[in-house]
Amino acid sequence: MSQPRRPELIPAQRRATMLELIRKRGAASIQDLAEAIGISMSTVRRDLEHLEERGYLERSHGGAVIQKQLQSTFEPEAAITAEFDRFEKEAIGSAAAATLKSGASVLFDSSSTVLAAARACVERALSLTAVTNDLGIGQVLVGANNMRVVVLGGTVRAGSLTMVGEPGEGLLRELSADVALIGTHAITGLGLSETSLEAAAMKRAMIAAARRVVLLADASKFRAAAFCRICELTDIHELFTDDRADPSEIERVRNVGVSVTVVPSRATTTAAA
Repeated sequence: MSQPRRPELIPAQRRATMLELIRKRGAASIQDLAEAIGISMSTVRRDLEHLEERGYLERSHGGAVIQKQLQSTFEPEAAITAEFDRFEKEAIGSAAAATLKSGASVLFDSSSTVLAAARACVERALSLTAVTNDLGIGQVLVGANNMRVVVLGGTVRAGSLTMVGEPGEGLLRELSADVALIGTHAITGLGLSETSLEAAAMKRAMIAAARRVVLLADASKFRAAAFCRICELTDIHELFTDDRADPSEIERVRNVGVSVTVVPSRATTTAAA
């Protein structure tokens, strides 16, 4: 009896799965990746070349290993980032959305985890005044009839749906929102950082424009600092993360007065099933 055919993955899903497998194993051969994902070895080779060119990994004889130290300005591809830790991002986004109330004004930062929160807000039928610098998040939010959506202007960053600069930053200086849902590239020690000056500046403007700042960051964001500092952890009121994060990192965040909500990861949920 023949085995059922596996669903075909789009390139971003395939490459994210490949990176996740290599990350978990430390290294992987082309044959291992082909068998695990259900694709040809020639497709694996092409994907590894693509990922190596963009700085995700290093090729080894017959396989690949994850880059041990990414450059501080390393820009992950938006399509691949959206596929990483999807279960955890959705759980974090849902938990954050559950704390919002209809009638609130909310700033939605450009982030794949904040995007998950935006989708959860729509599912909960929340009536919000929503402000965002992300075209994708704006498109999700306008799908709800009870949302008043303001999309900040600016320059769209290459390879993403993120808008930065003016007039968006100027408009944020005129706002006083109830909540800002913020993402980050890295949490390192007591600081948050981003890979570009423009992205960091937009996040700072959102933080300054909100009475309550909520950081949405899965466990992978506890890592080496990126190029540009955004703010101190003390500028954040609450963190939503998942239970793969090092307990000592979570404790450090709590010790500076930040409230932390930890959601179950896929591994924990699977083990409990």
